[in-house]
Amino acid sequence: MQTFIRKNILIFFLVIALCDSLIIGLKLMSLHLILKPLLVPTLIIAVLLNTTRSFDRRLIVTGLFFSFMGDIFLLIDDRYPVLFIAGLICFLLTHLLYCWYFLQLKRTSVSLLKMHPYLALLPIAYTVGLLAILYPTLGDLKIPVVIYAGVLGCMLLCSLYAYKNILPAAAILFTTGALCFVLSDSLFAINKFYYSFKHAGFLIIFTYCAAQFLIVKGFIKNHNSS
Repeated sequence: MQTFIRKNILIFFLVIALCDSLIIGLKLMSLHLILKPLLVPTLIIAVLLNTTRSFDRRLIVTGLFFSFMGDIFLLIDDRYPVLFIAGLICFLLTHLLYCWYFLQLKRTSVSLLKMHPYLALLPIAYTVGLLAILYPTLGDLKIPVVIYAGVLGCMLLCSLYAYKNILPAAAILFTTGALCFVLSDSLFAINKFYYSFKHAGFLIIFTYCAAQFLIVKGFIKNHNSS
């Protein structure tokens, strides 16, 4: 039974993620309240079943735990606005732990960012541009959102920094996952603070699930290749 679960847990996650994305698209929010809390715990189980104990695994699992708490807080922040800040802090900690994981990987070659320094300018320019658009609408949340955006951009940079130090397939998964996280959080911020657009909920949860799935899949692949 455990072997079956271990081999199929990520497929189970994809099924939940697809169902939750469609449920949000159909605006069945009561079902979303049930399904979304299942997403990250499923990924935590996937990591625990498919990898051995290590410092790396503790970083990823702790990051996922804070993501889970962030999900819970943001599910009910419309009733208790203070929970939005709590959710923001939780995801901030997630990104910091992912940064830590990427930076502590053993260096085996010259960093991609050292080989192509211009790549560092792209996340920086994007973050600055997005904040320039959002800043006038952030109100009392200017400082927290600016800090969060900076850390999110750093997480993407750290995935690029680690790109040459890990299994190529895992490197692609990590970087694509980090990009999806940036996209998901950008869509969330635009929808919340700047302009509420059609199908925002579907796009936000779809890219968020893709981000977490790709990072976890990359971690499992890289961990088991070591």
